[in-house]
Amino acid sequence: MVYKYDCLVIGSGIAGMSFALKAAKAGAKVGMICKTTTDEANTFFAQGGVASVTNLEKDNFEKHIHDTMVAGDWLSDPAAVEKVVRNAPSQIRELIGWGVDFDKNDNGDFDLHREGGHSEFRILHHADNTGAEIQTSLVETVKNNPDIDVFTGRFAVEIITQHHLGKIVSRRTPDITCYGAYVLNEQTGEVDTFLAKVTVMATGGVGSVYTTTTNPLIATGDGIAMVYRAKGTVSDMEFIQFHPTALYHPGDRPSFLITEAMRGYGAVLRNLDGEEFMQKYDPRLSLAPRDIVARAIDSEMKLHGTDHVFLDVTHKDPEETKRHFPNIYEKCLSLGIDITKDMIPVAPAAHYLCGGIKVNLNGESSIARLYAVGECSCTGLHGGNRLASNSLIEAVVYADAAARHALEHLGEYDWREDVPEWNDEGTAHPEEMVLITQSEKEVNQIMGYYVGIVRSDLRLKRAWNRLDILYQETEALFKCSKPSRQLCELRNIINVAYLIMRQAMERKESRGLHFTVDYPHPDIPKE
Repeated sequence: MVYKYDCLVIGSGIAGMSFALKAAKAGAKVGMICKTTTDEANTFFAQGGVASVTNLEKDNFEKHIHDTMVAGDWLSDPAAVEKVVRNAPSQIRELIGWGVDFDKNDNGDFDLHREGGHSEFRILHHADNTGAEIQTSLVETVKNNPDIDVFTGRFAVEIITQHHLGKIVSRRTPDITCYGAYVLNEQTGEVDTFLAKVTVMATGGVGSVYTTTTNPLIATGDGIAMVYRAKGTVSDMEFIQFHPTALYHPGDRPSFLITEAMRGYGAVLRNLDGEEFMQKYDPRLSLAPRDIVARAIDSEMKLHGTDHVFLDVTHKDPEETKRHFPNIYEKCLSLGIDITKDMIPVAPAAHYLCGGIKVNLNGESSIARLYAVGECSCTGLHGGNRLASNSLIEAVVYADAAARHALEHLGEYDWREDVPEWNDEGTAHPEEMVLITQSEKEVNQIMGYYVGIVRSDLRLKRAWNRLDILYQETEALFKCSKPSRQLCELRNIINVAYLIMRQAMERKESRGLHFTVDYPHPDIPKE
C-alpha cells in the first residue's frame, strides 16, 4: 500500500508530536509512525522536568548558557545553546497552551526545582512524572487534530533515497534526498510505502543497546541506524550519558529512574557503609554534573566490590518528600523500601544519547528533505554531556525550528512517483527467534563490559572484534528474511553499537561522558 503525506513524522515523543502539531496548524497533512502505542516513548518516562529561565529576579539566559557549556565540557555549539536557552520560555508557553500542567507554589509562580550542574532553580516540573504529563497532554491534542493521521504498530524499516531508485549513493554524494520511508505493518506483515515531501526523524534514543537502561525497551536507535545506512552524517555517538541514580533492583529492565531532582532537593549519596563519598570527587558534591557523579559511583562500586550505592533522603521532612516524589515513594514502597526511613539502592544506567543524526540550526540533516529532532538528533546543544532537563526543551525548540523551515519550503517539493514497492521476494520468516534474542543479549553484554562508563583502547578493540561477528551474521539473516520488528531492531542496535564504538575509538582524549584510561582530559579554556 502507498500513502502520501506532506510531512511524515517517524516517532511519537515530545519532538515528533510538537512538529506534527505545528505543521498541521499551518495546513500540512501529517502522517505519524509509531512502532507501539503513542504513550510508549522516552518522553513518558522523563521524571525531572524542563529547564527554562522563568524567574528573572534570580536567573538569566547567560547563567543557563554558561551552565550548559560547563556541563558539556565546552564541546557544545554556542549557537545551538543560545538558540535553545533564549527560545525556551516561548516554547514553555506553547506547551502550557497544549494542556501541560506545570506545578506552581502557593503564590502562583512555577515551583522550580534545581538539578545537578544548574546554578539556579529553573526546572519546571509536574510532581516527579513531568514526561508523563507532557506525553499525555500532547497525545490528546494530536488525537483531536484531523490533519494528523497516527499509525500505531508500524515500524520504519528504511528511509527512501536514490539508493532505492537504482542509483549508487555514497557518503560523498552531495545531494542525497529522502522521499519517505518503507514501513512495516506488524498486523499484516506487509511493508508499505509512505511517500512524503518532508520526513522527520523523531525516534528517540539508544538505551536498549545496553542491558541496564532507564529507557523503554523500544529505544533501539532506529532513526540513527536508518540515516547512517542511507549515508547520512551521525556525530558524537561516544557521548552516552549514564544516569547516576537508577533504582537497583536486579531483573528490572528498564531500570526505574530516581530523578536528579531528588539530589537537588537534598538527597545525599553514600556507600554501603553509610559514608558520604562525593567530596572525594567534586566540590559540588551530589549536585555535580551527571558524568562526574556516574563515574564517582562506578569508582565506589569497584573500590568496595558492590553492585550499588545508596541515595539517602531520610533526613528530609517525610511528608514533603512524599509530596515532591509520589511516584518514587510508591515504587520503592512496593519493593519494601520506605524512602522516608530507608536509603535507596541506586546504580548508574544508560540514560541519554548526546549525539545522533547531525543537524543544523533548522533541524536539517545532511540528507535533503530529512529533518531530525529530539534525542535521535545531534544539535550540538549537549556537547560532551547533557545538562539535566535540557533535553525536553531542546526537543520542542528544534521541533519548532524544523517545522518553520519545512513549511517555508514545502511548496518546492512533490512526491516521488517512481519509488518501487518493497521487494522481499524469495525471503521467509526466520525459523529460530532464539538467534535474534541471543544476538541482542550478546550486544548488550559487549557494550556493558567494554563500552560503558569507563573505557580503554583494549576494551574497545575487543568489543569491535566481537561485534563484527554479530554484524555479519545479522546482515546475512536480514537478506534472506522477511522484515520483522525484532530482526530490524537487532540490526539497528548493532549499527548503533558500531557507531558508539567507532567514534569512541576516534576520540583520543577523556572528555565529557567519554572517559578512557588511555588518554587524559586536555587543558581547555573555561570561558
